[in-house]
Amino acid sequence: MNDGVSDARSPYGASPMDGSPGGLSQTDGSPYGASLGDTSPGGASPMDGSPDERSPGGASLDELVVIADPVERARAISLAIADRQDLIAELARLRREAVVEAQASGVRQDAIARRLGVTPGRVSQMRSAGARDATGGHPEACQAPRVVVRRALPTEPAVRGSASLFMTEAERQGIRAGRRMLYVGPEPAAGHIAAALRVEPGADVLARRKMLLADDVPVRIATSYFRLDVFGGTPIAAPDFVRPSLQAGIEALGHRFGHAEEHLVARPPTGFEAATLQLDPGEWVVQVLRAGYGDDGTPVHTLETICAASRHVFPIAQVTGADEF
Repeated sequence: MNDGVSDARSPYGASPMDGSPGGLSQTDGSPYGASLGDTSPGGASPMDGSPDERSPGGASLDELVVIADPVERARAISLAIADRQDLIAELARLRREAVVEAQASGVRQDAIARRLGVTPGRVSQMRSAGARDATGGHPEACQAPRVVVRRALPTEPAVRGSASLFMTEAERQGIRAGRRMLYVGPEPAAGHIAAALRVEPGADVLARRKMLLADDVPVRIATSYFRLDVFGGTPIAAPDFVRPSLQAGIEALGHRFGHAEEHLVARPPTGFEAATLQLDPGEWVVQVLRAGYGDDGTPVHTLETICAASRHVFPIAQVTGADEF
């Protein structure tokens, strides 16, 4: 596994929340490498107005957006979305059959993964996607995910202070953990990051972004954010992983922990997140934002963790003896 730092620019381009690798639009950063209008068989768009791939009622995308009545426009678009989902489910089934056929002919899973540009774990997920149940329906949305990891809230201090929070958690669960640095460098702060670090939105902050894998399946994107006026030019800004741990590196600079605040938000992924986590269409993410402050109240470390929702369980511990039924 390559744990080196990518020499590419921040995948978020102008804004960490625009969801685009290298400044592309969210649709251009999708796992399919093209906008949704290019995902149908043969490269034709399901909304291109061809007789067999137009939305319900025969309306093309251009025709939908000019419907004068907003309620009728919303209804027509809803029908088109449902039509698209049917197509995606069918494509997932066809892809599964192709993977099964390749393996039956003797092609190894790792060879398939290399040709598709994905991990072997992702190939295993493809084999499950689109499989029909006994009634002929598509159980893809309700199938148990191949990997489920636990993210405790709040995290035990001993775990958070270890060389890697994720590696320690995963090992306790008997999961083979891996991590890969994606980016270290400055990038403009999105609104929620700016608020946590108490800087102006769009101001450059230091970002340290890595992908976390469980049994070779990508499950999280974890990005640590720091103020450049505090951490710029320090070992925290150096490429690769901080040794022996990020927490130790922060404390070595004289910072002492005061308190932290955590917020969870469930939402659809950005294009970059969907591509990096190799999410299937319709999968969501859980964004965990943890803002850590020094004992003097200074914003020190803001950690944003984007978790593939279907691959996580979040145990939440209560304070013993200080709660009610």
